[in-house]
Amino acid sequence: MSFKLEGPVLEGALVRLEPLDHRHAADLALAAEEDRDTYAFTWVPRVDEIGGYIDAQLARAAAGKLAPYAQVSLASGRAVGATSFWEPRSWLSDDRLDAIEVGFTWLAGSAQGTGLNAEAKLLLFRHAFEEWNVSRVDLKTDARNARSRAAIQSTGARFEGVLRNWSRSWAPGEDGRLRDSAIFSITQEEWPQCRERLEERVAGFLARAV
Repeated sequence: MSFKLEGPVLEGALVRLEPLDHRHAADLALAAEEDRDTYAFTWVPRVDEIGGYIDAQLARAAAGKLAPYAQVSLASGRAVGATSFWEPRSWLSDDRLDAIEVGFTWLAGSAQGTGLNAEAKLLLFRHAFEEWNVSRVDLKTDARNARSRAAIQSTGARFEGVLRNWSRSWAPGEDGRLRDSAIFSITQEEWPQCRERLEERVAGFLARAV
């Protein structure tokens, strides 16, 4: 595939998505340890794992499989989580991107419910549909993760079904096991309505912050 997956800096009113780098390590170490109650099914590193976590994501980036980001809160200037574009797919032509997934997403406990996730998704989806002209954006999560599934559906993505034994499990105590993945998507035709929905959600968070 001649398309090269590279994620540029994407900035909104609440969050700036910066290409992940070791300079984000200290902030992410603090963010990941704030409150881990919501991370039961998500890969979120512990303090002593941050360096290896970033190395693993950068290795995937070097292989062309991932464009990892740090989510930086504009209010604090600190990295409060991570997200990524990944699994680029080209079906019709090698020089264009037909589909991409948004995943590897997590946020510090204090950043959840603040609008950062909604705006980050808006920035990522908008870049995928309007700059790369993809036909589809995917999102997946552990089928048991009701919180994550609700967050994905709140973006306007449609639930497509559960893929059984689809990928490795990140749940504690499940090393070496596979999980069922709930898959969601947004298509190019659905994007205008989804964009309007996300813009309204972000505007609501901004209004409450005033």
